[in-house]
Amino acid sequence: MISLFPESRLLGIKEAKLNLKKFLDSKSLYYKNIDFERVPKAYEAIKDNICLPKIIHIIGTNGKGSTGRFLAYILYKSGYKVGHYTSPHILRFNERIWIDGKDIDDKSLESAHQKLLSLLPKKFIKTLSYFEYTTLLAAVAFEGVDFAIFEAGLGGEFDATNVFEKKLSLITTIGFDHQEFLGDTIEKIASTKIRSIEKKAVIGYQRYKEVEEIAKKIASKKGAKLYFAKDMVDLDEIKNFMKKIKKSSFLAKNLSLAVAAAKILDVEVDLKKIEDINIFGRMQKILDNVILDVGHNPLAAKEILKELEKKIVLVYNSYEDKDYKKVLKILKPKIKRVQILDIDDERAVKKEDLKQALRELDIEFCEFERLEENENYLVFGSFKVAENFLKYLSRQGLVKNIRVD
Repeated sequence: MISLFPESRLLGIKEAKLNLKKFLDSKSLYYKNIDFERVPKAYEAIKDNICLPKIIHIIGTNGKGSTGRFLAYILYKSGYKVGHYTSPHILRFNERIWIDGKDIDDKSLESAHQKLLSLLPKKFIKTLSYFEYTTLLAAVAFEGVDFAIFEAGLGGEFDATNVFEKKLSLITTIGFDHQEFLGDTIEKIASTKIRSIEKKAVIGYQRYKEVEEIAKKIASKKGAKLYFAKDMVDLDEIKNFMKKIKKSSFLAKNLSLAVAAAKILDVEVDLKKIEDINIFGRMQKILDNVILDVGHNPLAAKEILKELEKKIVLVYNSYEDKDYKKVLKILKPKIKRVQILDIDDERAVKKEDLKQALRELDIEFCEFERLEENENYLVFGSFKVAENFLKYLSRQGLVKNIRVD
């Protein structure tokens, strides 16, 4: 048992009758203790009463969300019923459970919640963490689809999403993140993630050569078939396609991994069918002078640096466990100044610590107050930064149709 997260605040089984929003509000996102046997036991108790589709599992450090959405959209546009489970959400919980081209609706979500409550033994209703419960909730919601894509949250081997039998595993770029839980070397981090693979796995483009070697060793030990996206897909063709649909070039490697996965699943890929895909929050131009990206670690910062043509004002904040000083150092050549956007989260870095890092890097900074028409902005730092910034835009009437639960 590893200390990660606080005990659930649920007081009794009567709480189980709450609707999903109130039920999840009663659970803490972060727990002091987590029992890695809890989800397997909970799943064992309900699995005979739910009908799961073919499961595709995505592990890695960066690119899980976009890779999953690319693959989900390819399968959906090829005529299959598809579910995609991703996290965290930005504005609404429904974003985490995508089915056949759109986020799950409130009625279907509540129906899945009530069914899961009826199946789970009482002890699991009380003790499952927020992420553990919502992972099982997605499984219930995905009944009836042909494929369900589950994006790992933290790690791989011990992640809640690893409980299901998998048709295929996808390994996105692996780098340094969550070292306090996953290990302080690429070898340890990659091993923890990749040990989740089963019968088949496809590995995407990697920054560290060690990742491929570790994948080969683990696949060999498990008797799993290992594929390499770089051997299956023409990356230049994918890059040209990304230019055509006006999406960031760094997403090409994620799309190539999704295309390779589709081929392994014997699905014919027609890129023309996915030209209308929307990848929210990845170098997304949300206003003429504002780009939004939900990345938060050095790997993401390095990719973004390649994309920036002009110097920008960086609207930023970070969680304390992220290497924010390294992120800022990477982006510094393109930063005119930093505007610190407040985030109401217990994990947020202390503002004075962030300011001290900016002083040490000799980067000009101030508090975020408003946008200026004559400046170009990059909003970056986490999903929470994106959420708070979008709420600001909504209050200012600069964007419409933003619903916040």
